[in-house]
Amino acid sequence: MATWDDVHRIATSMPDVTERVREGVVDWRVEDKLFVWERPLRKTDLSALGAAAPSGPILAARVPDLGAKEALLASDHSVYFTTPHFHGYPAILVRLEHIEVGELEELIVEAWHARARRR
Repeated sequence: MATWDDVHRIATSMPDVTERVREGVVDWRVEDKLFVWERPLRKTDLSALGAAAPSGPILAARVPDLGAKEALLASDHSVYFTTPHFHGYPAILVRLEHIEVGELEELIVEAWHARARRR
């Protein structure tokens, strides 16, 4: 399964990407636009998710639109989820320890494309 090292390797292989650590949380940006980031669950997330709240590392990733988000949510509940905080926002939460590295790479590349300037 995927690790933060995989996220770092994949994200930083994309053009114009910078990695930033703020308050101990890592994010990756393209042209200063956030496209993937570490997203620990907050108190409100834990309250909303209740017993279904996952443990382990959580990655957030931008997606092209809400339709793509819904498709990912429907594809695998053991990997993808969301919280009320992200309602109406084109981003998905990922249980990092449950996603295959190949699928993670597809997600990160798509997130990069969703945020990078068209060339």
